[in-house]
Amino acid sequence: MDCLGCRISNGIEPNLNIIFETELITCVLDIAPFNEGHTLILPKKHYWDIEEMDRDTAHAVMDASIKISKLLKELYNADGISVCQNGGVFNDLTHYHMHIIPRFKGDGFSWSVPLFPLGAEKHLGKTKNKIVDALKAY
Repeated sequence: MDCLGCRISNGIEPNLNIIFETELITCVLDIAPFNEGHTLILPKKHYWDIEEMDRDTAHAVMDASIKISKLLKELYNADGISVCQNGGVFNDLTHYHMHIIPRFKGDGFSWSVPLFPLGAEKHLGKTKNKIVDALKAY
């Protein structure tokens, strides 16, 4: 199995810290956690991006994200949870994975602003219409 994400999600990699799994997904502690409890949710079948997933797998990922988020908030008394995933060329694992990160006031985690803003906020109406029209045909 060439894909590291496939090896992790199927329990083939050594020294994994699997905290939860089903027949479709595996939840494992991130090896470079932002905060204690930082978890990755990976499908056992190979997908690069979210839009490739079948509905059952997508539901399993979301169900696990809810379960793990609730647990981490309670267990660590977190002020919040950040849920994120990076697709396309930004998916450094080349296997779909969702991060569930317990958050605390002042922890330094931030959502950054674009380095080169393109002014998308100036034409939100046009953007909305473009997306709504495309969804009608989708």
